[in-house]
Amino acid sequence: MTDLAGREWRLIREEARDGPTNMALDEIAAETAAAGGPRTVRVYRWDPSTLSLGYHQDPETIDWDVCEREGITVTRRPTGGGAIYHDVDADVSYSIVAPADELPGDLMDCYELLCRPVLEAFERLGVAAGFADAERPALHEPACYLRQLHPAHDVVGPDGRKVSGNAQYRQRDSVIQHGSLSYDLVPERHLATFADPGVAPARFRDRVGAITEYADPSRAEAVRTVEETLAAWVDADEGEWTDDELRRARERAREKYASAAWTRERIDPTDAETA
Repeated sequence: MTDLAGREWRLIREEARDGPTNMALDEIAAETAAAGGPRTVRVYRWDPSTLSLGYHQDPETIDWDVCEREGITVTRRPTGGGAIYHDVDADVSYSIVAPADELPGDLMDCYELLCRPVLEAFERLGVAAGFADAERPALHEPACYLRQLHPAHDVVGPDGRKVSGNAQYRQRDSVIQHGSLSYDLVPERHLATFADPGVAPARFRDRVGAITEYADPSRAEAVRTVEETLAAWVDADEGEWTDDELRRARERAREKYASAAWTRERIDPTDAETA
């Protein structure tokens, strides 16, 4: 439990939703927290499998034909970094959303605080994970898991391979941190989503690890561990989305996160200043 406990937190257990809806729900949760509603910790699944682009990602780095042919949804995150392929089975994702004035103002301090339950979840799963402490050169800049490791938010396994990427989106009134934990590896499918990765699957495996390579929990056990760790960390009650939040999220997903303007051009159709 942390100093964040004692406030109103809700745990939303793993739900399977498409990529645009998952990103929209993060945004709606931030609006709820900023308006005085509950803070949110959540675990979620990407269904269908989704490629989430970093905010500044060049769309030319993506093989759009492969994504369409393989039924892989593409959306753009509000957070930076490279693209991440979120496999419906091999990925476990989470979000932590809270008012900005309840979290450290320094970015590095905030990462250190909000990554604690992620590291604890790995420990409970039997994986000796920690922040990257050694620089490794990028293998492919457009791919999040193949970029240069950053000790502030990249988590590696006992052999130094990346097992979790985490990113923050800081608004004036709220903070979203979301991240991906590798449950299993699907390097061929991951690499195929990029236009010119120039990286063989074997090199991908040299850089990226997964829970299944260090321990043997089922995916359901891994998900439950992440949920329980997040909930205990802030003393969250099990909760759910309100009907109004779901309505707004569906609308936000349709108008923004599923739109070509946002995904391909980084233009937010819901923002009058950029639309």
